Amino acid sequence: MTRVLTVNPGSHSLQLHVVDVGDGDRFTVVDERSRSTRPGTDEARADLQAILEHEPEVVAQRLVHGGTQVREPTPVSDELVEGLQSLVPLAPQHLPATLEIVEVLGELAPQLTQVLCPDTGFHAGLPEHAAAYALPGPWRRRYGLRRFGFHGLSCSWALRRAAERLGRPAGDLRLVVAHLGGGCSVTAVDRGHSVDTSMGFTPLEGAAMSTRSGSVDPGLLLWLIEHAGLGAAEVREQLSTASGLLGLSDGLSNDTRDLVAAAGSGDDTAAFALSVFEHRIRREIGAVAAALPQLDALVFTGEIGADQPEVRQAVTDGLAVLGQVEVVVVDPAEHCELAVQAARSAG
Repeated sequence: MTRVLTVNPGSHSLQLHVVDVGDGDRFTVVDERSRSTRPGTDEARADLQAILEHEPEVVAQRLVHGGTQVREPTPVSDELVEGLQSLVPLAPQHLPATLEIVEVLGELAPQLTQVLCPDTGFHAGLPEHAAAYALPGPWRRRYGLRRFGFHGLSCSWALRRAAERLGRPAGDLRLVVAHLGGGCSVTAVDRGHSVDTSMGFTPLEGAAMSTRSGSVDPGLLLWLIEHAGLGAAEVREQLSTASGLLGLSDGLSNDTRDLVAAAGSGDDTAAFALSVFEHRIRREIGAVAAALPQLDALVFTGEIGADQPEVRQAVTDGLAVLGQVEVVVVDPAEHCELAVQAARSAG
């Protein structure tokens, strides 16, 4: 039995779990804490100090973007931290928080092995035709421009849980996994391997999300910078924090629970925001499904995917073109996947 502290830092949130991992990926959650605050605050530090009293043997932290440097669970080192600094511009809402937590844990528990588990790792083997952007070769080679994919921990967890529900080996299944939460992505999984996914070089690509725009015509962005007088920094900020459901609802809410309730009360703006969101999810599902020779099941996970049946139903109602497809709903539990991966990595 290995005791693992899992750390899932968001830009303004921190989720902590202590998990006992046994043989055959069995696990027990010992304690958990969640706080809606920046990971570097005094409150977050106090939570870390308190939960360390459970004496974990390993710390596993979710790494949103591992680039080409981190493709599998990797122990923290000075060289690794230095290398991750170059990726901060690709995930500016997440990586600074991760690096803050690494530093704080190094101060509070320097004896513990810290392992970073990349969300991009599940997609590291994307086929080249799915990973490539149709950009000039010199750009692609010089700057390492490619599609990385995200929410890999969630995809791995959903694959294993879906296999259990379907009573079939994970290595036999062809699935589309829709992770719908604050961030949203859709992934085609062919016999355990990611073969296409909606997110790309950064977590901005793909479906509309809570406050992120998803894919936007690059010509539109160039027009905003060249002709509307907006700076690149302002465009980046608005795409990340003021778009998606929040932007579509004209600031009403970025939470589907609020928007479903408002739409049910006759609010046309809320109904419009949900219709665009649902359409964009359906579009991504259809796109990645084309990478599979057959589709065994459509898997929904993430806070919205698992807990918002109205949105899930609206998405599936518009997918008649895929025929009769089994739908599997998986409760999000990336902390368990983090613990299992770290325990394996630590031996």
